[in-house]
This record gives sequence, structure tokens and C-alpha cells, in this order.
Amino acid sequence: MPRRRVTRRGFLQLSGAGAAAATTGGLAGILASGRAPAFAQQTTLHWLRWNDFVPASDQLLRNKIAPDCLKDLGIKLNIETINANDIQARVTSSVQSGAGADIILALNNWPQLYADSVVDVSDIAEELGKAQGGFYETSKTVANDGKKWIAVPWCIVGAALTNRKSWFEEIGHGPGKFPDTWESYIEAGKKLKAKGRPLGQTLGHTFGDAPAFWYPFLWSWGGKEVEADGKTVVLNSKATVDSVKFAVSSWKAAFDEGGLAWDDSNNNRAFLSGTVASTLNGASIYIESKRKADSYQTEKGTPLKDDIFHASLPKGPAGQFSYHVPFSNMLMGYSKNQKQAKEFLRWITSKAVYEQWFVSQQGFSIGLTTDWEKSKVWDDDPVMGPYRLAARSGRFAGHAGPSSRKAAEVLSKYIVVDMYAKAVQGMAPEAAVKWAHDELVKIYA
Repeated sequence: MPRRRVTRRGFLQLSGAGAAAATTGGLAGILASGRAPAFAQQTTLHWLRWNDFVPASDQLLRNKIAPDCLKDLGIKLNIETINANDIQARVTSSVQSGAGADIILALNNWPQLYADSVVDVSDIAEELGKAQGGFYETSKTVANDGKKWIAVPWCIVGAALTNRKSWFEEIGHGPGKFPDTWESYIEAGKKLKAKGRPLGQTLGHTFGDAPAFWYPFLWSWGGKEVEADGKTVVLNSKATVDSVKFAVSSWKAAFDEGGLAWDDSNNNRAFLSGTVASTLNGASIYIESKRKADSYQTEKGTPLKDDIFHASLPKGPAGQFSYHVPFSNMLMGYSKNQKQAKEFLRWITSKAVYEQWFVSQQGFSIGLTTDWEKSKVWDDDPVMGPYRLAARSGRFAGHAGPSSRKAAEVLSKYIVVDMYAKAVQGMAPEAAVKWAHDELVKIYA
């Protein structure tokens, strides 16, 4: 095809035509506004998240949500997923260097640690709460510093015991007869371990299953970190010592002792492989057993998914408690794309968009507001029933005080978890409690 030669006069004529059309967005209009055309202004947002325990949700974000974000907002979404236990190190390095992901998905009460390094997102959070039935108290506790919202709530992952139905039935504790006290749960565990089917629980440094088990365990005996003033450390008490003594006597008798080194995925693998009978978890074990029903079988050759039921943690002398893991998105203060990031956060949490992700979770996530309790997801599978309203109950780290920055530091250093781990490994219970108490004093002083 022959080339058309453009002369200087022709170029000037074309330029003149563009100037004449300035009111319709031509070259002169661009020059007058001082802005480049919209197609040259495309923003790329970097969203750092965890590797979801429901793989279908990460696939949805990359293959459906990200393209829709580009189409609806003109924003290219760069989704990076890493192990949840590595997120805090990334946040710290990003804050120190002033560069990194624009939005970071935080777990637990981590936002309290970075309150001075994030953008106030009260406008988004307030709108969202009003539009969708209000937030759970846990979300307010971790994502609001008492004056403003320091993160936008994303979801809460419910924590419950995942159990082998047939194995518990063999010892007289199937669904409806599940042990409701720590004493009866451990007695059941002793019988199960004698059959090579111990209870499985992490005592390691991991974000979810460790605090979600050991904090309620502490509370159920009457132990607490601080008084309601959020200042007076009271961990070293008879109630706490009693809880540690019970944990020590139970560990070798009823638990898989390898749990000292487990993270949040080890117990999933142990349960799915048939080596533990019960473990605290989100619903990911059950969801995975459904996803690969042909792969995960019982020792009798039947689908494992049909031999699973969920139950709440047992009660202790002071009552029954739970701890569910909240997630929230922090908009980082160093971000050069704060306006676009806010636009994205409004869009991704809108009902039409968020519902796609929520449905893909199949109940692993309770949702970001109370409205999601009404979802038909909960009606599709009765095995998921215990998770539906789970976020309405429970306490959070820092009890009986607020889940402040200091409480977040205690949680991040795994002091409460380590108190039990040290005792299980041989330290005298009284000494383990004193050590933990002194560590809290250093933080709260």
C-alpha cells in the first residue's frame, strides 16, 4: 500500500482543524486543560493480599474482578498474593521505604500498628456500613482507632472446630453430643489419640488458628490480658495459671505434639490426610474436601466431605468464647494513587461486585457486614451452619481493654500463644505465665 506523504502545509492544516475543534476535545482543548488524554492517564493499583485458602476466590479476582475494574473504572488492578504470615514484614518494609502496594489486606488488628501510616478512610467505611446493615463489632475494633477508620473492613473468617463425624460417634460424641466442656473434649481426645487419631492444634507463630484457639482458651478459664482501662496488666492470675496447667496436662495426652511447629495450613493437611480427628479452622478443610471429593476419602473409601461436622469451641469455668479472624484493607499513606484507590475500594465493596467474591468463598468468609448473613450461600449447605452467625459472638485480642496498638503488638509477638507453648515444652506453668505477664508490662507500660 503506497505511503501518503504529509507536507508541512498539510500538517499545519491538520493542526488548525484540531484547534477549530477544541470544544469537542481536540488538541487545543488538551493544551488548554493542561491534561493528557484520558487513555494516557490509566492508573495501576497494586493490591497486596494473602494466598486465600479458597483458591477459587483468588482466581475470580484475577480473571473476572480485575478485568471488570479496568472496564468499569479504567484502573488496572495488579493483584499480588503472598503467604499471610509474610504480610506484616512487607507492610513494615513498605512503610519504612515509603514505597510498596497501594492497598494492603491486613489481618487481625494489624491496622492498629500502622495507624500513622495509612489514609483516613472514614468516608468509605461510614457509607459502606450504612448501606449494608452495619459492621460487626470485631471489624470496628480492629479497623477504627476510636477517632477514624484506619482501614476498610473486608470480611471476617469464622473459626470453629472441624471434626470427623464417624470417629467421634465411635466414642459417643457425634453431632448433637459433641463435648461442650474442655474436660470432656480432652477426655474424648485421649480416647481418639489412643486410636491414632489425636486432636490437632497449632502452638506456632501463625496468624489465624493459633490466636483463635488460645485466646478463647485463656478467656474460658477467666484469664485476661489487661483491665478495662487498657493499661493495667493482669495476665498473671490464678485463672491464667490454671488454664496453662490444664493445657500442659492435655497436650501429650490428647494432641498431635507436632502442632508446636504448625502454621495455618499444616492442620488442614493433617485433617485431610486422616491423621487428626478435630482441629480449629475456618471452613477451608470442608470446602477443599468438597472441591476434590474423589481425592479425599475416609479409610472406608467414602467421601471425606460426608464425614465432617463443625462445632464451637468448648466452654470453661468462666464461660464459652470465640475469636474470629477479621480482614480489612489499608490504603497506605505513601500511595501516589489515593484518589483512585478510594474509588476502587468503594467499587469492590459495592454489593454487585463484592457478592461475586463472597459467593466464591462458599461460607469461608462470613462477609463484611451483617447483610451477608442473608445470602443464600448459607442455605445451600447445612454443614456450614455454625459459621453463619459466628461473627456476632466472640472477643478480640486485648480483652478486657480495647484492641489497641499495644494489644496488636502483643498479638503480633505471639506472647499469649508462646505462654502455652513454653509450658508445654517444659517451663513451669507459673514461670510461663510470669514471663508472658512481664512481656505485656513492657508493652503496656
